[in-house]
Amino acid sequence: MAEAWPSFLMTVEDVFRPNRGRLVMASGRIERGRVRRGEEVALVGSGTETTARVAGIRHGGLEVGEARAGANVGLLLPGAVPGGPERGQVLAAPGSIRARGVFTAEIAVLAEDEGGGEVRTGDALDCHLRTGAVRGVVTLPPGLDVLRPLHLAAVRIALDRPVPLESGQRFAFRRHSRAAGSGTVTRLSAE
Repeated sequence: MAEAWPSFLMTVEDVFRPNRGRLVMASGRIERGRVRRGEEVALVGSGTETTARVAGIRHGGLEVGEARAGANVGLLLPGAVPGGPERGQVLAAPGSIRARGVFTAEIAVLAEDEGGGEVRTGDALDCHLRTGAVRGVVTLPPGLDVLRPLHLAAVRIALDRPVPLESGQRFAFRRHSRAAGSGTVTRLSAE
């Protein structure tokens, strides 16, 4: 019986252009699943969703035929992939993840002496989602005027641009260039 694998997902941490642009190498750590040379992967994020065939896999300075979760690898893709790749995007099994611009999250604000401060509806937070950072505007739940340090609440966040998101994904956020808190994605909007 064949071993069942979760769907492949790797966050793009860095991008290199060997061979004068004929190929592009997206490097990062495989979060889950496995990938094989010749397989089709989806590039998701920054308003882009396209597919490309994996031309090669580099792991530990060697060319390998496949790589699995936990490995830091470089995936070689055709150099003419539209829209990327770039840091903050993900490479994934086609159809397994989508970029979203709005989500609901449970956020916790740090103590004031650790950088936390009051959060109100309309405040902008710099959300660090995987290796990408994107600005998001917060909407507090009805009846809550202010979220104070050391408190948590379920909030809605509208991002400046769509990024790959999954329910249960953890993230950190900064405010006024200081660490301000963390959160967990609880619901994805249909948009």
